[in-house]
Amino acid sequence: MAEKTLEKETMKFDAEVDKIFQLMIHSIYENKDIFLRELISNASDACDKLRYKALTDSSINASDLKINISVDEDKKTINITDNGIGMSRDELIKNLGTIAKSGTQNFLKKLEKSKDKSSKFIGQLIGQFGVGFYSSFMISDKVEVISRTSEKGKAYKWVSKGDSKFDISEAGKDEGPKGRGTSITLHIKEDEKEFLDKFRLEHIAKTYSNHVAFDIFLKQDDGEEKLLNDGKALWIKPKSEITEEDYKEFYSSISHLGKDEPFLTIHNKVEGAVEYTNLLFIPSAKPFDLFHPERKTQVKLYVKRVFIAEDGIDIIPPYLRFVRGVVDSEDLPLNISRETVQNNLVVKKIKSSITKKIISELSKKADKDAEGYAKFWGMFGPVLKEGLCDGSEPRDDLIEICRFRTTKSDGELISLKEYKERMKDGQKAIYFITGEEGMADKSPQLEGFKKNDIEVLLLTDSVDEFWVNVLHEYKGVSLKSVTRASDDLEEKTEEGEKKEKKESKEIEELIAFIKESLGENVRDVKTTSRLTDSPVCLSVAEGSMDIRMERFLVENKQLPFVSTRILEINKNHPIIKKMAKDLKKGDEKKELADLAHLLFAQANIIEGEPVNDVAEFGRRMNEFLKKALAA
Repeated sequence: MAEKTLEKETMKFDAEVDKIFQLMIHSIYENKDIFLRELISNASDACDKLRYKALTDSSINASDLKINISVDEDKKTINITDNGIGMSRDELIKNLGTIAKSGTQNFLKKLEKSKDKSSKFIGQLIGQFGVGFYSSFMISDKVEVISRTSEKGKAYKWVSKGDSKFDISEAGKDEGPKGRGTSITLHIKEDEKEFLDKFRLEHIAKTYSNHVAFDIFLKQDDGEEKLLNDGKALWIKPKSEITEEDYKEFYSSISHLGKDEPFLTIHNKVEGAVEYTNLLFIPSAKPFDLFHPERKTQVKLYVKRVFIAEDGIDIIPPYLRFVRGVVDSEDLPLNISRETVQNNLVVKKIKSSITKKIISELSKKADKDAEGYAKFWGMFGPVLKEGLCDGSEPRDDLIEICRFRTTKSDGELISLKEYKERMKDGQKAIYFITGEEGMADKSPQLEGFKKNDIEVLLLTDSVDEFWVNVLHEYKGVSLKSVTRASDDLEEKTEEGEKKEKKESKEIEELIAFIKESLGENVRDVKTTSRLTDSPVCLSVAEGSMDIRMERFLVENKQLPFVSTRILEINKNHPIIKKMAKDLKKGDEKKELADLAHLLFAQANIIEGEPVNDVAEFGRRMNEFLKKALAA
């Protein structure tokens, strides 16, 4: 991994990192201006970190934090220097020698699987990935970074030409920032010399970084420094002074989602028992690592305009992790630590207030723009539904903004409120079925409901298995799975009482025969009114765990084994009728037993359950195929 010389150490990028690194270097990205936005953003973060550290270290002077940009047209270089916290040798290797992003694998898989290899698509992926420091290689053929920590130790230099490796060495005494901080020098490619134009750089900085809270200076030809930003945090400005373009530019600088525009902007100041300002954005594009287990929140916490933390804080719940933005508190102490912020009562109150505000704004958006909300729900609905599983969250409000497909919605999304309004007279439950996308609506379990014109929710997201076991009713109406054995579809008398079910002797004998043939494979065998076209299906007893949920727990070793199911038969189906007649004749019992096993296997396959003995299943199937071909 390393080739040591007297002056420097040469290290290679990891294989996966190198793939992304080369992609960034060689991609024809449609908006290369972002390199400056990203480097200024990194410099601002470094200043934020130093200012925070100065709260507990009186030896640090954080009163004159700034960012300087200079251009040398003769050397064809651009330099960006900050006097922030700086980096040690190990930090340079960790932060610049690797791409410390949790979604690296997902990013590569998405790119490899996609048939679209256009520069626009690659650019969009790069934007979602958050190019950060590496975007500088889109316009540079060499990048030098010299950094010294706030402890004023040795300065170290990181150098790469974008050729799968980088050099790390101790910097010379006259190299880099005068004191602490980081200096980045970009050696501009021959065909990217347009970026050496100071007016171009000034325009980019004002467009993307005007909100940065630290002064940004550009060195002029006469040696004077020109201030490029107003240095005032956007979120503390009155709304009347902020344009829609200002919001979009700020969102672009913090979202790393390319040219995506926010689906929703939430900017408000809260006064009273707890005082804070929030500027939050809900994206229009789904981050590729949305479901990665290591994904962190993207909302930054400030106290009186001082950046406190982003990672490891609980300022918004996990099911709102797609939200971007800032929260600035007036009540928290400036010296609050990242360790104690989690248990702070003020933080908990802010979190509760912000959560309710976001849900309220989404509700308004759903009412005003149903089509746009449907697109939003398609991307973030599965994440939002995670909140239904948490008893501490405002479930009553959250369920109102949830949307569902049903057996009668023809692909459109409806709310539970709309479902309830459409319920048939006498219907006492909200019915649902869980399953795979494209399969749930084809389940035999739905046949009786469709025949009786009863609407059923189609729940196809993994999270649906969990929240339906937590949220048992909606406004006094119970939620009920169609897979639970019940008599909801049984025919009723004029008095509203269920007719007594009287099976024919033939059917009773067939049920007993199937039970004996299947043995311990089934919990029970019974007739059902839920089937109209299929011969059999599986179900579970009232109060038992749903089939798909139980399978999930077994697969994740939360349960030791899958419980036995109930096999329901359609006594009006030709196969079942023929079996009953043949059984009455008293012959071919082995063949009938094989058929019972085949029907049971079929019911398992439809539910996504494994077939216990695949070899026996194949033998039985072949025997029946041979007989059918010989007929």
